[in-house]
Amino acid sequence: MKTVVSFFCCMFILFSTSIIITLIITVSTIAAETRPNIVLILADDLGYSDLGCYGGEIKTPNLDALAAGGLRFTQFYNTTRCCPSRASINTGLYPHQAGIGLMDGHSERRGYEGYLTDRCVTLAEVLKKAGYRTYMSGKWHMGNRPGPFRRGFDEYFGLIGGFTSFFKPEVHTRLPAGKQLRQYKTGEYYATDVFTDYALDFLAESRKVNENGERPPFYLYLAYTAPHFPLHAPKQDIEKYADVYTKGWDAIRKERFMRQQQLGVIDDSVQLTPRGEVPKNWANEKTGWADKTNPDWETIDVDRQADLSRRMAIFAAMIDRMDWNIGRVITNLKEHGDFENTLILFLSDNGACAEWDPWGFDVSSGPQNILHKGEELEKMGGPGTYHSTGSGWANTSNTPWRLYKHYIHEGGIRTPLIAHWSKGISRKGEFEKSVGHIIDFMPTFVELADTEYPKKWNEKPVLPMEGRSLLGAFRGEQPHGRTLFWEHEKNRGVREEDMKLVWINSRNAWELYDLKTDPMELNDLAEKQPETVKRLAETWEQWAKRTYVLE
Repeated sequence: MKTVVSFFCCMFILFSTSIIITLIITVSTIAAETRPNIVLILADDLGYSDLGCYGGEIKTPNLDALAAGGLRFTQFYNTTRCCPSRASINTGLYPHQAGIGLMDGHSERRGYEGYLTDRCVTLAEVLKKAGYRTYMSGKWHMGNRPGPFRRGFDEYFGLIGGFTSFFKPEVHTRLPAGKQLRQYKTGEYYATDVFTDYALDFLAESRKVNENGERPPFYLYLAYTAPHFPLHAPKQDIEKYADVYTKGWDAIRKERFMRQQQLGVIDDSVQLTPRGEVPKNWANEKTGWADKTNPDWETIDVDRQADLSRRMAIFAAMIDRMDWNIGRVITNLKEHGDFENTLILFLSDNGACAEWDPWGFDVSSGPQNILHKGEELEKMGGPGTYHSTGSGWANTSNTPWRLYKHYIHEGGIRTPLIAHWSKGISRKGEFEKSVGHIIDFMPTFVELADTEYPKKWNEKPVLPMEGRSLLGAFRGEQPHGRTLFWEHEKNRGVREEDMKLVWINSRNAWELYDLKTDPMELNDLAEKQPETVKRLAETWEQWAKRTYVLE
């Protein structure tokens, strides 16, 4: 009898212990899953109005759907060029603080080292320490020392540098070294597709249960090279837009502006900026376009119009294809039950690229304006070609703002930002008008991960975050005003509340704008408000000294 009782007691204890262990595992798993997954998608050289949900004619149904189910920010800022923006996105600092005040070329000058220094910690490092699985696919462009794998990412595939052919597999890198590469048939390889293929592989990896029976949340940074030059796209996608741009940039720009007003992207009371200027720089000085205005489309000869409209058709095809691939990611998240609790963010690293003049260029070695005719048009966008759209179409992509990538006017720094998170953002299809900046991603992710931003990393002190969390903006709370700063290639800017002071280096003078009444930066108030100019210029100088701009 005692033996039977002992047996049942043991069985009860084992059963009870099993239930407790199961409950502990279940609670741990639930606890891990309450924190959202994060997918940060970055486009390259995308203009403010290129997406359908921001007024463009390019077909972007998947991004439009995210916007309809979430938020579109109308006053969100980047740092006007690829390397600096990536540094700020990934560290929550101004780019000079992270070591990439210019580009990824090495310098001994503090603030311009050309790689992420030990003064900063990355999103991937912070999230990985908080228990997230971390993955990156796409463009790194923050120096090759130490690179993505040593800056917090568990897995990486992509382009370490800035831009190259979309059709060559040998230009891409898989990390950690020794990982098996996907195989593609001849003619199948296209970077935007391939970056997505690896992103889906990484999502599959993220779903594996760990040794504790948990499935931790994941962070995926998907940094496309589209639609950065060279203009490369599958032929069938180009043909979808072959006739769209023959009407020219003046007509397309006006149509975009009208749709933006109809959608509510911009206010009905504002006016479209005049056809864009082409500021002086080293390249367009050689082509004769320095400080001139993009030409009236109707004054351009027919052959040049054909060449230009084909360029924009390829650019549109690149965005179309990127959107299709984003749809693949969304579908994958939905099929595996991850979509509802995943924060998806989409933005661009800078405004559209004007390099170098209205005609665009055709080779990487310099601003050569080669005109394509007849059968040559059909070859554009394919392997072995190398084109850009030029300043006329960049002006259109940045509708309604002035100027382009490189510059601190709104066309260079204002980006579309779509935020979608079914469980965390209750507002659907609304516009968020609060002022935000890419330095805000770090505090946002720290809050979402329920972790702390470190004071030290690898036993070295790191600079404190510069931004503020976006979670209040997600909820529709009205945040307090703020002051933001920019510097790139000696172009400068500071925005305090609605007042913005901005400087084009080649013109050697401050311009002052009230963005509340003049968001298009058409009415320079510098002469009327010299005290405001003086005060904001001094504020910029103080910031520049603090953040290693003026080291």
